[in-house]
This record gives sequence, structure tokens and C-alpha cells, in this order.
Amino acid sequence: MKRILLIALLLLCTVGTVSAYGLYLKCPDSVQAGVPLKCSLDSDFPAGTTFNLVLYQTQYTATEIKKQPVTIQKDQNTQYLIIDTQGLPGGNYKVEVQYIGADEPRLRSDSVTLQLINIIDRSSDIEITAPVSQNLEDALRIEGDIRKGGNDGVEIEVSGPDGRIFGPQWIQTRSDLRTGAGVFTQKVNVNSGGDYKVDFSDSNGFIGEKVFTVVAPTTATTVVPTGTVAVVKTTRPVTTAPTPWPTTTPASPLSSLLPVGALVFAGMMAVMTAGRTRK
Repeated sequence: MKRILLIALLLLCTVGTVSAYGLYLKCPDSVQAGVPLKCSLDSDFPAGTTFNLVLYQTQYTATEIKKQPVTIQKDQNTQYLIIDTQGLPGGNYKVEVQYIGADEPRLRSDSVTLQLINIIDRSSDIEITAPVSQNLEDALRIEGDIRKGGNDGVEIEVSGPDGRIFGPQWIQTRSDLRTGAGVFTQKVNVNSGGDYKVDFSDSNGFIGEKVFTVVAPTTATTVVPTGTVAVVKTTRPVTTAPTPWPTTTPASPLSSLLPVGALVFAGMMAVMTAGRTRK
């Protein structure tokens, strides 16, 4: 009888072991705000089993920030998951694996499904003194300081509308004797307008990013209206010459003697007529 009970107990343990699965989540304890949070997930759940990986902000209550599905593959290899932290404020968060289905699966006791994360926001350590909006002919001037940066230098990387154009490269910082800040200045030549993102890092990791807007000069554009286009003639117009004033033609000597001759002739005829009358 004892032997039968022992066999039954072993069978129960075997069934329990087979029906329990392992789920192991691993994330770093802290990450700089703006740096992707990289987690890994191991499991021996059957292929096709899907979970939700959820990021919560845990201040006074847990507030869901992001969610992404993860599905177990046939090879059951480690899956690497990336959670974007861009724009998240510093503080306490948690990452949790949640099962999708009607019934919660039975997990082995050593499973890890939740991790607490501290997101560190260092963006306030950067002070930009150059204008964040610059004209193209003057751009791109990157000037400012890193709090308590001293002479340790700072690494910058510049990305624009067409991708990365500078760095990552370390540049010199000069210690401000009054505050201990690390003052930096760097000129990066750009060829077009748009938004340019500058990432700052130091020996302690990522600090933050700043965005500069470069304004390109505008050029006047001639707009040709559609529809009927007036034809402009380039033929020189015909000029009509004005009518000249009448000119006086000088009289010839013969024309001036004709009236005199006519008078003499008329006088002679009158004399001859009078003589005949007397006879």
C-alpha cells in the first residue's frame, strides 16, 4: 500500500513538473533617459505562446507607458527586446511579462516575470548658449556647457535630415573656474536647412540630446499662370513720317516778266483801236 502511494506521489510530481514552464526576464537596474532599455527573455513555453512585455511608471500608482508582444519561437532561444525611453522623465519604472490567454499558465517557482528599473534623466545637465534656431550661413554652432564637466571633455554626435553628419567624436571642454562646468564650442558645417539633433555623452554615459533648427534662405519663384498666354511681339512698329510743311519755290525771271508783257500788249492794242476809231 505504501508503495502504491509513493508511486502515485511521484506521478503527481512528474505531472506537475511537466505542466509548469519557466519564464525568465532580465533587464538592467538603471538606464539613462533616451537610451534604449535592452531586456532579454528566456522560456520553455510551447512555440506560438505570446506574452505582452509592459513598461509601467511607478510613482504613486502604476501607469502603463508602453506595451509590445513577444512570441515564443520553435527553437526557444533567448529573445532580446528593446524599449524606447526617449522623452520619459527620470524616476522609477517596472517591466512586466503578462500572459495573453484565458487561463494563467503554471510557472516554475524560479521564474522571473517582473523587474524594477530606474530611469536617470541627465538632460538638465546640459545648457545650450548658442541659438537653437540659426541661419544656414552661420550654422551649425554648438555651444554650451556640461554641469560639473570641467576639462573632462564631452562626446557629441550630430544627425540631420539625411542622417548622421558628425561623430560620435569627443571634443574639448574648458572648465569654468566659477561653476566647474565644462564649456564647449564646436562648429559643424551643414549644407541644408532642417532640424539637427545633437546627442551628448561623457564618461558616465549618455547625458541627453538637443535639437537645433537651421533656416535656409528663401528664393523668389516666378509662377507662370496656366491658361491663355499673351504673345509679346518683338517686331519693331512701322513709324509714319509726318507730312512736311509746303515749301515756297522761288520764281524764275521769266515768270515775273509775263504779267508786264501782258500789260504792254494790252496797252498797244488799246492805242491801235483808238487810232482806227478816229479815222
